[in-house]
Amino acid sequence: MSDLDHIFSETGPLAESLPGYRLRLQQLEMAQAIQSAIDQRKVLVAEAGTGTGKTFAYLVPALLSGGKVIVSTGTKTLQDQLFNRDLPAVRDALKAPVTVAMLKGRANYICHHHLARAEADGRFASREDVHHLHEITRFAKRTQTGDKSELAIVPENATIWASVTSTRDNCLGQECESYKECFVMEARKRAQAADVVVVNHHLFFADVMLRDEGVAELLPAANTVVFDEAHQLPEVAGLFFGEDVSTSQVLDLARDARAEGITEAKDFKELPEAANALEKAIRDFRLVFGLEGMRMPVQKALERKGFSEGLQGMRDQLAALSKLLQSQAERGPGMQNCWERAQVLQNQLAAWQAGDNPNLVRWVEVFTQSVQLHATPLSIAEIFGKQLEGQTRAWIFASATLAVKSDFSHYLGQMGLIEAATGFWESPFDYPRQALLYVPQGMPEPNTPDYATAVAKAALPAIKVSQGRAFVLCTSLKSMRDIHAWFKEAFEREGLEFPLLLQGESSRSELLERFRKLGNAVLVASQSFWEGVDVRGEALSLVVIDKLPFAPPDDPVLAARIDKLNAEGKSAFMEYQLPYAVITLKQGAGRLIRDEGDRGVLMICDKRLVEKQYGRRIWQSLPPMKRSREMADVEAFFEILAAERAEAENGGSV
Repeated sequence: MSDLDHIFSETGPLAESLPGYRLRLQQLEMAQAIQSAIDQRKVLVAEAGTGTGKTFAYLVPALLSGGKVIVSTGTKTLQDQLFNRDLPAVRDALKAPVTVAMLKGRANYICHHHLARAEADGRFASREDVHHLHEITRFAKRTQTGDKSELAIVPENATIWASVTSTRDNCLGQECESYKECFVMEARKRAQAADVVVVNHHLFFADVMLRDEGVAELLPAANTVVFDEAHQLPEVAGLFFGEDVSTSQVLDLARDARAEGITEAKDFKELPEAANALEKAIRDFRLVFGLEGMRMPVQKALERKGFSEGLQGMRDQLAALSKLLQSQAERGPGMQNCWERAQVLQNQLAAWQAGDNPNLVRWVEVFTQSVQLHATPLSIAEIFGKQLEGQTRAWIFASATLAVKSDFSHYLGQMGLIEAATGFWESPFDYPRQALLYVPQGMPEPNTPDYATAVAKAALPAIKVSQGRAFVLCTSLKSMRDIHAWFKEAFEREGLEFPLLLQGESSRSELLERFRKLGNAVLVASQSFWEGVDVRGEALSLVVIDKLPFAPPDDPVLAARIDKLNAEGKSAFMEYQLPYAVITLKQGAGRLIRDEGDRGVLMICDKRLVEKQYGRRIWQSLPPMKRSREMADVEAFFEILAAERAEAENGGSV
């Protein structure tokens, strides 16, 4: 028996240490494939269905490898879970003498310099900020890490955090008076010394491109890099391999210049005036787009009245501020830093406006308070492929959703991993018994004006028989709002007492906690709840998906990629749009069955799933549930489920 056979066996160290552990052949086989890739320093792309236990499947061989390991996760939440729960559990079970560390982006750590500056400045957006600042000040004196996630009393989205943390732009580095006590530097030192370091994808790619967050220093020593939730990488990598600049960065500079002026150049009155003028130019540029958030290609933005003038006005005011900062730069490190940032921002804005790189798609994204000017690569394959060259190491890409019918070619092509080995393991769950896939009859075409209403009407009978306990996952925010509004009226009209929740009413974690506690709620949500959400048990028994999640064709980057593929004589739909939709749909569908005891119905309202030729390819990529188009089968499913649960509660065997 090999080491892994013993470790994952019913009598091995995992079974001895972990309550409820049992042998899953898929997990063992995945661990063996990962161990082989680590031993041979190869690239492995691995899909493991929900319930396989992929986290332990990569952690066990990684901890046994004896080399330095970097594990990158999709979100900070998963990062915390891995570091605080999964890694210690596996390390203790294996009695492995390895040290572990967690490294986050600098915005997650309190900055002594900016905290002191905020206290001295004394200008706050609200009374809440004043209260939060006192809490942060006390916390900074007692914390070992400076990680803001440890201070739960101050919400993660509190506006004060921006004033007491640093960015790559406004960090003073070794010029800082608090450099020796810097929490970011301490976190990096711990990461340098550790055998296993947990990061997240945004940090990994920000650092690979910007050489800023400490990962670049870790990579040369790493024998193994594991990407969990690897399906997110193409989008995240695209963000960092591009050349973007935001009005938020310019606004931060204006505010920092004003604050540093108070500290280092109080007598220089022109500086706050120039900072105020730049802030006004930024606001004027944002107002060009009205109130709504939007995305548009550069050509459309240039046609918009006031766009070119607004952008030029902002650039002119930035140049004026930069000139003043240059004249005061010698008065202190803060002023010097602001001047250097102003120069960088001037160059970035000029480069974006010039648009000289034909491999980058220029587009504009408008948020409530800011405008982001993007230049995104048409393909990341070549750029990412270069990251894998150089020192030989193992690269593991793991997720529950990477393949289309066990075919990885779309993902491999996107990431430039053509030579990679692949592994595909089905979920160990009994989907034919545990779940039903229901596609209602009589639905209109998804592009019809009243489609959201049709979805809500079709979903209501299913929600009634499931007794609430439903996620309604929408492909757009507009659909989400329309469906929620229809349900609100219908629930009141019919006297239905299922609590109705809406994405955005509070934070994702708060909504999830309420959903679990209520036990019979209906949550209407959009993109935030399609992945990374785990609700086990009866509280979630129905997942409704409004339509197949094809990326919107008016997305500027998608449109450019479609044009490129079609120009090359390829089918953009079959090679790009369809695989994207399959992988996204698998994520949404994956919310339903999270445990061996879970039972439920997956309702996909889009008739293209059964009426279009490509629909077969989509549903064959989903777990092997029973399929039906009859509401009567949904009713029968929940009747049988209710009977089984009643029998179990009465002491009978199920």
